[in-house]
Amino acid sequence: EDAGLLIQDLARFIDSILQMAWDRFTWNENRNSWRKNRISLVAVGGYGRGELHPHSDIDLLVLLERSAYGTHKDNIQSFLTLLWDIGLEVGHSVRSVRECRVQARNDVTVLTALMESRTICGDDELRVAMQHQIRPAKIWPPERFFEAKRDEQNERHRKSDHTEYSLEPNVKTSPGGLRDTQTVMWIARRNFGTVNFDDLVALEFLTAAERDVLLQGQRLLWKIRFALHLTSKRNDDRLSFE
Repeated sequence: EDAGLLIQDLARFIDSILQMAWDRFTWNENRNSWRKNRISLVAVGGYGRGELHPHSDIDLLVLLERSAYGTHKDNIQSFLTLLWDIGLEVGHSVRSVRECRVQARNDVTVLTALMESRTICGDDELRVAMQHQIRPAKIWPPERFFEAKRDEQNERHRKSDHTEYSLEPNVKTSPGGLRDTQTVMWIARRNFGTVNFDDLVALEFLTAAERDVLLQGQRLLWKIRFALHLTSKRNDDRLSFE
């Protein structure tokens, strides 16, 4: 009945599969050398939040300490091939810590995905270093980030023709959908640091009543989206007449 628990449990289940797949390979990281080449597997985006619907993409970042792809190239290719072979629909990127900053600086969508990250395998210090590189003091200060996400939301709403109650809404991207709630949290996180709805009440960013409405709406949309994926057997977020 609680879709929130289901999407969290599914994310943890996929975590365990990824960890077993990752451990099939020997990653040469030169740990005893001054010139280390550590590597880690990081969940980003919605999966990084620990949320996964039945047919959502599993967004992964293979994070390298340095831009030395040759050391890990064969293992990375074999690892990703294994994931596809066992039926996981993954979206992936391979970047060094420094490259994450460059890409995030040029694309707010990349930045947003990296903001919501957690380490699945490997040394978490790499993710911490990456987060340090993309912090507001270095790129995308809160005011600029807010403007970018506001413009992004306006464009998304424009594509929906601003029909909040369209007959066949997309529960993720239509006005009032899950993406709008996520946008609130992204903006708050960029301004205040890692936060949840209760934190935003304590910070007087939201009232308790507003928090309750957002949580209630989020739970309902999660439930509908989870059911849509099960019914359609694919990544389909539109609540059609059928």
